[in-house]
Amino acid sequence: MPHVSVTIAGRQYRMACDEGQEEHLIRLAHDIDGRISQLRTAFGEIGDQRLVVMAAITIADELAESRRRVAALESDIESQRDARASAIARIEASEEEVARTIDQVAERIEQLVSQLAPKERGSVGMG
Repeated sequence: MPHVSVTIAGRQYRMACDEGQEEHLIRLAHDIDGRISQLRTAFGEIGDQRLVVMAAITIADELAESRRRVAALESDIESQRDARASAIARIEASEEEVARTIDQVAERIEQLVSQLAPKERGSVGMG
């Protein structure tokens, strides 16, 4: 299992990670270190532990907001799926109705043709 060394709030940490995750872990640590630096700039020296807790709360808040947005997007996608399924059902019902109407019209045309055909033969034979 690979190990990487990261610096957070001026302290060095040696951490294990999965193979291929070294750069990701380094980026995460760099992000946390940057957040702590921003908080230190904004609030001064209020203690490392408080700064770390504030950074963790900030990250947890962002995570909660991201989860809320993902849930809203998933809900929106589900609504769109339902709307799509409903639209498809309406289209299929319309297609079936059009097909029935075409069949009825074809039957009516056949009836008219059969009614006209004997008259035409009779008029031809009388002449």
